[in-house]
Amino acid sequence: MAPDAMRTAARSLSDARPLAYWLDDPGKPGALPALTRDEHCDLLVVGGGYSGLWTALIAKERDPGRDVVLIEGHEVGWAASGRNGGFCAASLTHGLANGLERWPDEIGKLEELGARNLDAIEAAVARYSLDCDFERTGEIDVATQPHQLDELREWHRRTEGLGLGGLEFLDRDRMRAEVDSPTFLGGLLDRHGVAMLHPAKLAWGLKEACLGLGVRIYENTRGLELVRSGVGTVVRTPYGRVFARDVALGTNIFPSLVRRVRPYTVPVYDYALMTEPLSADQLASVGWKNRQGLGDSANQFHYFRLSADNRILWGGYDAVYPYGGRLNSALDQRPETFLKLAGQFFECFPQLSGVRFSHAWGGAIDTCSRFSAFFGTAHRGRVAYAAGYTGLGVGATRFGAEVMLDLLGGRETERTALGMVRSKPMPFPPEPFAWTGIALTKRSLARADSHGGRRDLWLRTMDRLGLGFDS
Repeated sequence: MAPDAMRTAARSLSDARPLAYWLDDPGKPGALPALTRDEHCDLLVVGGGYSGLWTALIAKERDPGRDVVLIEGHEVGWAASGRNGGFCAASLTHGLANGLERWPDEIGKLEELGARNLDAIEAAVARYSLDCDFERTGEIDVATQPHQLDELREWHRRTEGLGLGGLEFLDRDRMRAEVDSPTFLGGLLDRHGVAMLHPAKLAWGLKEACLGLGVRIYENTRGLELVRSGVGTVVRTPYGRVFARDVALGTNIFPSLVRRVRPYTVPVYDYALMTEPLSADQLASVGWKNRQGLGDSANQFHYFRLSADNRILWGGYDAVYPYGGRLNSALDQRPETFLKLAGQFFECFPQLSGVRFSHAWGGAIDTCSRFSAFFGTAHRGRVAYAAGYTGLGVGATRFGAEVMLDLLGGRETERTALGMVRSKPMPFPPEPFAWTGIALTKRSLARADSHGGRRDLWLRTMDRLGLGFDS
């Protein structure tokens, strides 16, 4: 970055608050009391993010008489569910390309289930009056390099040929008529498959909906240990225990209470900035009248969108894996990444020179080697888990909740019949191999971005093995 550009980027960050914009909200609900006694229930849900909240809610919708308890180690929505970009995608497979590569024989069913899942989220938002700024705006994959434009054009042809259309190819002029940046060469528009929302408000709204249906929620109550007890299970917490017939684990990146699940995920820290609200003139200079979400097509990509009050969220690019896979709250703030992101923002939108960032934050994503969620049971079917959403869990966690409830109920459904549900990703190797492999992959991805998309031997080998690393 040139010295002048670096100074501009640094000035734009001078007032940025070191916390997630979404969580910095006066409407944030107060924490519920911790569990300080023994509890008994039919279903215990561990984790108060989207995965756990949807599981508790759908469990009560399926059977209003079912006694459901949810425990959360901190406060509902405080981790990835309150820190993400607010892109709620229909895809269950981290995008059509990833799904087609891994499950070509059932991709049509996966796409259908994903579309139904997003419709069900929209219906729940209306049914429970969830005040979460839900907008079914769609999303554009943007090309900023010539090779990316060629790849988008070819992908459009391929999806049309497979009958998996619904995407619109945008040339440079059409792209810049949607959102204006001198870096945009074209794009691929999905009008219906993605919604924008306020992620923390969705979590808080789901919390209230669960309480309204009779779910008992305990915050600041970490699950410490899970053991079998007769025909059910016991989860020990700092000040009590929960005796449950069934347990659903929605802990995602946090260490699973089923130890054999832990090697399947690693934490990847992702970062985002939020601007101050744009003025009418600033917004007009960018266009963006249709408010779609956007993401560029690089391996090290950015995602960006408008908030309800016309701020721009700008995130992605850096994906930081801590050695040993250890979670570390100190990594939530990374000034060198924020400076890099700010400089890249002004390269994309030079017409917004002078805009300042109000918030800067990061957080851990639960990444698995196939990029999309995996599922399973333990303790003779009394415990179910879902994890590995790899950054696309805002929508897919609802599907995962239904899978977990199907598995706990021993139900054969169109979901449990999927190869995606019945298979597992490859686990990550122990250190130092995990760190070395991820570092090599990141370096090769950056090299591919700067060399016309050409993938080196390492990336081609990872492709053949079905492995990857993504933010």
